[in-house]
Amino acid sequence: MSDMVHVIAVITTKPGQRATVLEIFNANVPAVLAEDGCIEYGATVDVPNAGPFQTPYGEDTFVVVEKWASMAALGAHAAAPHMQAYGAQTKDMLADRKIHIMQNA
Repeated sequence: MSDMVHVIAVITTKPGQRATVLEIFNANVPAVLAEDGCIEYGATVDVPNAGPFQTPYGEDTFVVVEKWASMAALGAHAAAPHMQAYGAQTKDMLADRKIHIMQNA
């Protein structure tokens, strides 16, 4: 089995703050993609009018889809100075954050 981990981070902002948080997030993406062990890292939002099979997260939520080569790489990511700065910049704009760390089945 691979050491690769998948992260699904569900970020809910305070009402009306998603665009601002996404701007800060997207400015940080190049630094994250340059990290050792980062395979994929990006924010996603609901597809509008996707049909009856969709369960939308809503206008204040975005989902970060990540892939890391290992738990060690993910741990280094969490401790990286640019992530600490991102967290400090956005903490007062967030209502909730759920991090799901997954592996291949």
